[in-house]
Amino acid sequence: MKKIVYLGFMALFILAACGKKPVANLTPIRLPLGYIPNVQFAPLYVAVAKGYFSQEGIQITFDYSMETDITALVGADQVQFGVVSGEQVLLARAKGLPVVYVAAWYQQYPVSVAAKSDQGIHSPADLRGKTIGLPGTYGANYIGLRALLHAGGLSESDVKLDSIGYTQVEALATDRDQAVSVYTNNEPVQLRARGYSLDELRVADYVKLASNGLISNEKTLAENPNLVKGMVKAILHGTADTIADPQAAYQTSLGYVENLAQADTAVQKQVLATTVELWKADRLGYSDPKAWENMQSTLLDMGLLSQPLDLSKAFTNQFVP
Repeated sequence: MKKIVYLGFMALFILAACGKKPVANLTPIRLPLGYIPNVQFAPLYVAVAKGYFSQEGIQITFDYSMETDITALVGADQVQFGVVSGEQVLLARAKGLPVVYVAAWYQQYPVSVAAKSDQGIHSPADLRGKTIGLPGTYGANYIGLRALLHAGGLSESDVKLDSIGYTQVEALATDRDQAVSVYTNNEPVQLRARGYSLDELRVADYVKLASNGLISNEKTLAENPNLVKGMVKAILHGTADTIADPQAAYQTSLGYVENLAQADTAVQKQVLATTVELWKADRLGYSDPKAWENMQSTLLDMGLLSQPLDLSKAFTNQFVP
């Protein structure tokens, strides 16, 4: 059934684009991504290569600056768009930043807790008393871990957190930590490729949270809704193409990700395949209100939000096909 939905979604895009040529005067857009060039951004590369951005009058430039506070830039209208996770939107709005989530790229929260199989961690409750490595007490790895602990009836005091930066693969391989909080589509793939037998607790299997997506700001939505619509359309078109043909999308990515051709092809293709599963939906781009309610509840429970926000202002589906 889902295959039919994807094909139908693509057909609508093709019909809409039929006879549409790139616009002569393009609007330059810098899109902060918060991560290095990676095969996980394949839909964006496909959208550029196939002219989906230019068809919407957009000249896109990807900003991979990892130190950039994307929500602050978008909230101040220094850039009009960015890619962030759902919790960043709510935390930013709590500070008065007028950011708005306009399209859900990931439909599943892409965080897992992984452990070697001999640890016997088969459910969140089994994390009690374990030492868990993670980049730090911030970001999606931390939010996802706290959601898993909550699902297991545990609190942060029931485990020992080890802030190790982005060294989860080595921390688990060398038994520094009994478990690690990781991105579902990255470290577990690398560890299994090294031959480790893993048990993996995926956050998405226990709770639906607002995940990675495209944000803009209230000013852009009010003054240039067609620009927002064009950005959403181009990204979702690239996503639909990537879901339909991951192999072609991988080949396209070779022209955008330095050293991808020299990397372990099997591992990188598995990273892409795993990521594709996180994007899939009956309606690409759709934000589930329940996911936002769950995210807000998690942040309130963690004490990162002091009071509930008006979620209707935090996200919108009006630009999603």
